[in-house]
Amino acid sequence: MARRIAFRERLPKPPSMGKVQGSQFWTSVFRPGSIFRKGYTDSPRNRSYVIMNSVLYHLHPVKVKRHAVKVSYTLCLGGLSFFLFILLTVTGIFLMFFYRPTSAQAWNDIKTLETSVTFGLRNMHRWAAHLMVITVFLHMARVFYHGAYKPPREFNWVIGVTLLLLTLLLSFTGYLLPWDQLALWAVTVGTNMMGYTPVFGRQVRFVLISGVELSGDTLLRWYVLHVLFFPFIIVIFMAVHFWRVRKDGGISGPL
Repeated sequence: MARRIAFRERLPKPPSMGKVQGSQFWTSVFRPGSIFRKGYTDSPRNRSYVIMNSVLYHLHPVKVKRHAVKVSYTLCLGGLSFFLFILLTVTGIFLMFFYRPTSAQAWNDIKTLETSVTFGLRNMHRWAAHLMVITVFLHMARVFYHGAYKPPREFNWVIGVTLLLLTLLLSFTGYLLPWDQLALWAVTVGTNMMGYTPVFGRQVRFVLISGVELSGDTLLRWYVLHVLFFPFIIVIFMAVHFWRVRKDGGISGPL
């Protein structure tokens, strides 16, 4: 990488390019240390700036611990969970083209997805959801077994527990979408349990089912939670989680 940067610096630049690189717009887009900034020099410090100030490079540290690159029996459970989340996002976007969150159409659309839509998108989404719950749980068990929740990683452990809860909520909100008897009774039991929470339980249940009893508004509300609200929150917590893994010296092992 250093050789490519040095070769780029030796290439002659037109005068107009220098004016563009010195403009306020250019300096606001590219942070200090970027190879696209005017006056960049090839040095160890500036190469570190390139890594830290790049959207694509900052996820990869300048150096890693030796134990972090070993292949272990856990098979990168955190990475598998992230891959399954990406798979769920992609298949979920395609499913949104066929599914309508209404009482009259939801069940028929699910049957159409199972029997008429090619590539088995609905089954891919369904099995990936089950596997993500399993891999996230095993990932948490592995972190606990190796003592990776201890200082200085205790904050990231809390983030991981939050991600586990969000994963379960994401799976539970998707449970209602087929709008069949199994989903209706499962959500009825779940929301009734939430309703017995002290102080604010009844209010939470009222908000979740959009009224006193289950209705078409409940389906729409849980659909929005499933496809928009919880994925958005999970992406934020994932970004913080990955960042702290890098800052805390890896997922486990000596610092």
